[in-house]
Amino acid sequence: MPNLSPASPLRDWLADPAAGQVLRGMLASQGQSEQALAPALGLPLEQLVAMSGGKFPRELVDTLVTAAETGRVPEGLPTAPPAGAAPAAEPASGVGTGTPEPWTEQVTPGRFDGQTVVVTGAASGIGRAVASRVRREGGRVIAVDVSADGLAALAADLGEAVVPVTADITAPEAADAVLAAAGGRVDALANVAGVMDDDAAVHEVDDAVWERVMRINVEGPMRLMRAVVPGMLAAGGGRIVNIVSEAALRGSAAGATYTTSKHALVGLTRSSAYQYAGTGVQVNAVAPGAVATGIQVPGAAPYGSSRTARMRVAIPGLATAEELAASITFLLSRDSVNINGAILPSDGGWSVA
Repeated sequence: MPNLSPASPLRDWLADPAAGQVLRGMLASQGQSEQALAPALGLPLEQLVAMSGGKFPRELVDTLVTAAETGRVPEGLPTAPPAGAAPAAEPASGVGTGTPEPWTEQVTPGRFDGQTVVVTGAASGIGRAVASRVRREGGRVIAVDVSADGLAALAADLGEAVVPVTADITAPEAADAVLAAAGGRVDALANVAGVMDDDAAVHEVDDAVWERVMRINVEGPMRLMRAVVPGMLAAGGGRIVNIVSEAALRGSAAGATYTTSKHALVGLTRSSAYQYAGTGVQVNAVAPGAVATGIQVPGAAPYGSSRTARMRVAIPGLATAEELAASITFLLSRDSVNINGAILPSDGGWSVA
C-alpha cells in the first residue's frame, strides 16, 4: 500500500485493511454501504470530510491515519469487514488497471485580458473557481453573491481586479448594480448561482421551495441576461454561459422542482442562442454532474429521494469545482468561437449511462 495522507484518494483508504474497516463501519452505522461512496472514490479524504456536512467528522482523518499507520482499528469504533469493490472502484474487464493521471489546471495567461466577466455565485464552489480562473487569466471579475463575507474573502485572495457586488440576483435592482459595477460593458456572463430542491416528487412539492428554486435558478439568470445583452449587441459580441445540471438532461437526477428549473434554463439558453445567432452574442450552457462543492441540500422528501437514490449509484465520479471551471471558462472565452446553443455535459460521462 502507498503511504496514506489526508490528500490520498478515498479508494486508497478503503483498500487499506485497517482504515477500510473503519470507513465501512462508519458507513454501516449510518445505514450505508461503501457503494454510497462510489462517485467519490477519486476525491482526497480531506475534501470528502470538508464537503460532508458533518457526516464525516474532521476527527475521522486522524483516526484513519492512526489505523493505517498502526495496522489496527482503534477500540470502540464500529467496524465492518472488507466488502466487494464499489461500482466505480475497479475498471471493467479489458480496461487498463492503472490509476487515472490526476488532472492539473493549466492557466492560459492573457486569455481574458481587457475583458470584464460577471460571475454569479462567486463566493463559493463553482462560481468561486470560475472567478479565480478568469482573474488569473487576466480578466476583470464582477463577483456577485448574497454572501458579503464570501465575496470579501474572494477579493482579498484575488486582488483589486475583483469587484464584489453583494446582491440577490432575483431582486429587480440587482441587474442595475451589476451593470454599474461593470462600468456599462460586460464581455461575458457566467450564471452560476443556483439552489437545490429537496428531491420531492410532484405530489410532495412545497410551494415555498418551488418559488425559491424557480426564482434563483431561472428568473435570476434571465434578469442578468436581459441586462447585459443590449451592451453585447452594441459591442458586436459577448458570451453567456448558463450553468444547468445533469438534471437538465434527465428526469432522475433531482426532484421535480430543481429538474424543472434546469430544463427551463436550457430552454432560455437555446432560445437566446437562436435569437442572437449572427450578432456575435453566443449563449451556451454547461451541465455539471456530481461536483464536490458542499452545496446545501434541504431535507430529503421521503418518496422522491427514495426514487432518485436508485439512479445516483451510476454517477461515475465527483468533479472538483476547478474541473468545472475549466469547462465553463472555455465557453466564456473567445476560444469558444463558433459554438452557440450548446449544452455541454461536464459530468464524466454520467449523461451517457
